[in-house]
Amino acid sequence: MIVKEEVWESIPLLHVYEEEMDEHTPVVIFLHGFLSAKEHNLHYAYQLVEKGIRVLLPDAILHGKRSENLNENQMNMKFWEIVLQSIKEVHTLHEQLKFKNIIVHDQIGIAGTSMGGIVTSGCLAIYQWIKTAGICMGTTSYTKLAQYQVELLKAKGITLPIVDEQQQAVIAKLAPFNFEEHEDVWKQCPIIFWHGEKDAVVPFNMSHEYYEHLVEINSMKQIQYISEPKAGHTVSREGMLQVTQFLAQHLA
Repeated sequence: MIVKEEVWESIPLLHVYEEEMDEHTPVVIFLHGFLSAKEHNLHYAYQLVEKGIRVLLPDAILHGKRSENLNENQMNMKFWEIVLQSIKEVHTLHEQLKFKNIIVHDQIGIAGTSMGGIVTSGCLAIYQWIKTAGICMGTTSYTKLAQYQVELLKAKGITLPIVDEQQQAVIAKLAPFNFEEHEDVWKQCPIIFWHGEKDAVVPFNMSHEYYEHLVEINSMKQIQYISEPKAGHTVSREGMLQVTQFLAQHLA
């Protein structure tokens, strides 16, 4: 198994593959979480490459090789800026895969944990080329999560640097990336969700409520939802294996 540090259009990434893989090999772009970095998801890459999938692990802006040594409070204020930029960069990586002749078809999956899962759901709202996806500890509504984050900060007595009207304007800009409102884009895409029911960072209901709605209207045939009652904001080994197996199965 080969792990190469590369830079594609100013995006640092780890390119993980086997030497015999070619332009017909499916690809997964796997996105890391908030305050994490690309190398922290090498165990996902290992499982996927073992199953015949080429993997790209990019660093998000202000993370990993792109860190600007901001403190956690400064990073928190830039969370949605990072998410939206990451969605753009997924498009860039998709274009580069084709430009570099690494892939000659669109057998490409997107997946991620925490912030990476949130980015994945936003990508599913706007990119129709995604063949399968994995959302671990993510949300199906950017606007609901953003509002939750604002209320959480207020409850902690943290004063936000913008007034309420500006906050609502920022939240409104997130609406186009609400997975819940774009079933027409992703309805043919097999998607796996994983979420711990005790998650205190991205609450379980941020993804499960919409899944329950899909169950009610019998519109979840392409979706698998895995929850773990005792899990918090960390994907279990079993969850990691289930997600990677699902992605490989739907890219084969």
